[in-house]
Amino acid sequence: MSAGQKSVLIVCLGNICRSPMGEAVLAHIAQQRGIDIKVESAGTAGYHVGEEPDERTVDTCKKHKVKIDHTAQQVKPYHFRTFDYILASDKSNLSNLERMKPADATAEVRLFSYWDDKNVIADPYYGGQDGFDKCFTQCERYSNAFLDAITEGGSKSNL
Repeated sequence: MSAGQKSVLIVCLGNICRSPMGEAVLAHIAQQRGIDIKVESAGTAGYHVGEEPDERTVDTCKKHKVKIDHTAQQVKPYHFRTFDYILASDKSNLSNLERMKPADATAEVRLFSYWDDKNVIADPYYGGQDGFDKCFTQCERYSNAFLDAITEGGSKSNL
């Protein structure tokens, strides 16, 4: 990580739908805007560790010309010390992250939507394509709001 570069971990439950999409979208938008940022994603559960993202996640990103290249991983204690921000897709994962957070954590743990409407990103896994499309739209919106916040003079402590 370069000096001044922010780091973000996007989190959902299994790390095959919402969080890898959020990772891809945030990285894509940051690159378009010329913002130096490290983005990864992980799941609070280990159900899919080592797997590729859900095919519908990949298809949705491709449809919007957003590159996605990810292998699922689970949130580990070191993530709370190596990332500036850990952003949860929903309140359940936010609660899980707060429980997992070690005493020496330095990361800000928030909802991905914290800088926007504070809504959750519903898990599209058991639904149809419309859920993945909505997830993508929310990831775009929340990525832009987050990037606006960190580039408008906001420091980690007052965001």
